[in-house]
Amino acid sequence: MYGWALTFAIVALIAAILGFGGLAGSLANIALIIFVLALIGTLIFFVLGWKAAKKIVG
Repeated sequence: MYGWALTFAIVALIAAILGFGGLAGSLANIALIIFVLALIGTLIFFVLGWKAAKKIVG
């Protein structure tokens, strides 16, 4: 998902350079939303993995 966010951000940057302001803003917002969702998912899986490892070791 981080790759998707980076791709949307790069496409938004290219669109902004070419003068497509509305499209660039929309793509930047989509990239931000995907990045936040990926970050939340990463934190959830980190906590779940940490709890599972704690149960296996202890």
